Amino acid sequence: MTDTFRALAFVLALFAHSAAAAAPRACLSECTPRIGIVSAFGEEAAILVKETRGARTWTINGNRFTTGTLRGNRVVIVLSGVSMINAAMTTQTLIDHFRIERLVMSGISGGIDPAHHVGDVLVPETWAMPMEVYWHHDGSLPAPCGAPADLSCLGLRLATLDGKTIAPFTLSGGAATGLFMRENHATRPGGATQGEYVFDYRVDAAMLAVAKEIAPTLAICGPKATRAAGDAPDPKLCVGTRPRIVVGGRGVSGTAFLANPAYRSYLFEQLGAQTVDMETASLAHVAYVNGIPYIALRSLSDLAGAQEFNADVGALFASGLAEANESAVTLAFLAAWSERKAPRRRGR
Repeated sequence: MTDTFRALAFVLALFAHSAAAAAPRACLSECTPRIGIVSAFGEEAAILVKETRGARTWTINGNRFTTGTLRGNRVVIVLSGVSMINAAMTTQTLIDHFRIERLVMSGISGGIDPAHHVGDVLVPETWAMPMEVYWHHDGSLPAPCGAPADLSCLGLRLATLDGKTIAPFTLSGGAATGLFMRENHATRPGGATQGEYVFDYRVDAAMLAVAKEIAPTLAICGPKATRAAGDAPDPKLCVGTRPRIVVGGRGVSGTAFLANPAYRSYLFEQLGAQTVDMETASLAHVAYVNGIPYIALRSLSDLAGAQEFNADVGALFASGLAEANESAVTLAFLAAWSERKAPRRRGR
């Protein structure tokens, strides 16, 4: 092959690569650019679907996806079901079959920071998976590859904050568990060919800025607290403190349903975690590897692992307040996001 042909082949290959990079993501079912909304529980998704205009249902692998327009945004809404695996699988199916420009996780979660109240809606700025662990035999730094904390020969890496390995979980009596948090391995478009390690998945800055601006009034009594029009709400179906929106901090997700106060305290002390669930960080990982911006809006159902009786918890679920307030925040966010885009659309 002559130098001229080599140069031409190189240029053609470069052009083909650039064209492929610039091409929109393929979509298997419907290709209108949309915001994907994922919920874990049926009640949350049902409220959003009811508010969706021009709703159309798609059934893919047994999951129901609803497309339409919600508060001025083209959306597709899907119920993932509980668990990290369900959330990851459903989110990737959503991305494969629809042209998803942004992702919103909407649902309920457990509280970690005791300063928050049942019914508060939290919008963390970053999410992590602390239950992805290296389980060592004691509390000393593991050294399977030679040096302390070196897991490279296993294709793993311990999680760090401020350059220091995060301390392992210890039981309330001080006994070591050997559970060290580790980072996740991820490959993504434009990233290093060998992949990278990620602990915190940051939400989209523009979406977070909009979340800071919204201020919907959150109810203290759910829709089931009043049986008939004009009746006074049943106080047993109302929470004692008016819920509020809290933006910022770290959320965490894991495969365990957290009902352990010692582990809750550990997450708060080591990570400053605000809330815990079983889906969001999984969605965040899928969003990250696909290069899609995301945000999560979570209504607190309880203090995870609390052993004392809390009447607000019963009121939240029995009255439908959890899904009502969560959907109110999601709808307010979508309306504000649509307004944010409006000037740009008018200028076209």
